[in-house]
Amino acid sequence: MLQLKPSCECCDRDLPPESADARICTFECTFCAACVETRLNNQCPNCGGNFVPRPVRPAALLEKFPASTERVFKPEGCADAA
Repeated sequence: MLQLKPSCECCDRDLPPESADARICTFECTFCAACVETRLNNQCPNCGGNFVPRPVRPAALLEKFPASTERVFKPEGCADAA
């Protein structure tokens, strides 16, 4: 099951579970669409993989399977990726 991390690793923007702007790589590194497009050139700075839109978990399932609350913020990994 996806963790649904709550924020962008580059800019720390909030990415709630219902966000259509969240992007993930195969390891679930999580970034906002703006950082993926403008800073990362669609390549994950952690693993080198590409990004896809993060699926949205239905609200009814969030009660039983909540999103992660652990924020990952690593702006240093995004600085030279542009």
